[in-house]
Amino acid sequence: MDCLFCKIVCGDIPARKFCEDDQVIAFHDISAQAPVHFLVLPKKHIATLNDLSEENDKLLAGHILVTAQRLAREQGCQDGFRVVMNCNDLGGQTVHHIHMHVLGQRQMHWPPG
Repeated sequence: MDCLFCKIVCGDIPARKFCEDDQVIAFHDISAQAPVHFLVLPKKHIATLNDLSEENDKLLAGHILVTAQRLAREQGCQDGFRVVMNCNDLGGQTVHHIHMHVLGQRQMHWPPG
């Protein structure tokens, strides 16, 4: 498979991982947009949010959210943080493997731009 994140999951490409379990990994974003900026993604390759299967991926999606919340707190973002998931090119997705950006420790604005 030619997926950047799948290569990170299997260890072919290094990343600054700081959390991993049997379903997800988390690592710091190489182009951080906030003092805290990390990604949480499933180890299972799912290209976009449109490809989530309700019967098979509902628990996985919940696990990604709960992991992001726990890690944000552990990274010192208990006063607030933003989570972002982009879907397809028009939505800003550049790597087609679902992933959640978690950004914190700075004031977020709306709309984001």
